Amino acid sequence: MLNAMVKLLRDYLRLVLFCLGVLAGIQVPGFVDQYHKSLQAHLAEVNQQLTGFQRDADRYFNGSLEQLIQHYAASDDPIFTAGGQNIGDIAQRRQQLAQALQGFDGAFWHPYRELVLHPQPDIRAEVWQHFSYQLLLKPEAIVFGLLSGLLTAMLIEALLSACFWCTIKGVGRIFKRPISS
Repeated sequence: MLNAMVKLLRDYLRLVLFCLGVLAGIQVPGFVDQYHKSLQAHLAEVNQQLTGFQRDADRYFNGSLEQLIQHYAASDDPIFTAGGQNIGDIAQRRQQLAQALQGFDGAFWHPYRELVLHPQPDIRAEVWQHFSYQLLLKPEAIVFGLLSGLLTAMLIEALLSACFWCTIKGVGRIFKRPISS
C-alpha cells in the first residue's frame, strides 16, 4: 500500500513538473516576439530622431550623414562638435538595431540565435522588466513547451532517482557495518 502511494505521488510529481516545464517553455517564443517588436520600435524611434539630420545631409552633403557628422566635428564651436558626436551616436545606434533586426531574418531559429548570441542588452533587460506572460498557441510555442516539459520532467526524475539510489545505497552500507562494542 505504501509503495503504491509513493508511486502515485511520483507520477503526480512527474505530471506537475511536465506541466510547469510546458508553461515555462511556451514563454520563450513570447519573449522572443516581444524582444523583436521592441527592436522594431527602437529602430523606428532612432530613424525618426535622425530624420531632420538626414534631410540636412541630403541637402548639403549628397545624402551622406557621415559628412554631416564630420562637418559638425570640424567646427570650432564646442556645441556643434558635441552635437556632431550625438548625431554619430544616434547613427551608430541605428546601425546596431538594424543589424540586430537582420539577424531575425531567415529560418525559424534565427531569432532565438540572435537573442542568445547577439542581444541588445538594454532592450533585452527592458523586455524582461516589462514582459507580460502569455500563452501563445503558435506551433513553435507548442513545440518549445512540450520539449521543455519533457526535458524538465526527465531531468528532475533523473535527479530524484539518483538521490534515492544514493540514499538507499548509503543506508545499505550502514546496516552492513559490523557493530563494535
